[in-house]
Amino acid sequence: MTTTSTRPAVFFDRDGVLNHDAGYLFEASKFKWIDGAREAVRLVNEAGYFAFVVTNQSGVARGFYAESDVHTLHNWMADELAAVGAHIDAFEYCPDHPEAAVERYRRDSDRRKPGPGMITDLMKRFPVAADSSLLIGDQERDLEAARAAGIRGLLFREGNLETFVREALKQA
Repeated sequence: MTTTSTRPAVFFDRDGVLNHDAGYLFEASKFKWIDGAREAVRLVNEAGYFAFVVTNQSGVARGFYAESDVHTLHNWMADELAAVGAHIDAFEYCPDHPEAAVERYRRDSDRRKPGPGMITDLMKRFPVAADSSLLIGDQERDLEAARAAGIRGLLFREGNLETFVREALKQA
């Protein structure tokens, strides 16, 4: 029997943590990184952690933009991160909303934070050590999702994300 070695992960919320929350953001031209965000992801990579993004994207359900726009923006983010020697191991998003304008997205989903589904789906796909993993979010629903998935949640409100992550990893 072989055992896969696990490693910890940092789950980043997107809007309000990695970038300034511009409300229903899907265009790279309107994307503004939080100070130290790219460096924070690189720090997580260098520490040997998985780096994941978990983001609610109800703008899809509301008909403001398409899932392809989310993929395009995430690909752009990946290129921006690569330019500073950083990477995200996986981007997860939930387009669903119970009051969606677009019928096919009108549903309750455990992948929509505060549900833990995006986190638990990633933990099934990757060998994540949950006991030493953490989520960084800017809303209480992010922390609720972390608790429901059995990982530590940290609230990031403002400042330099690299400084915040450096402190968080010291306490991990």
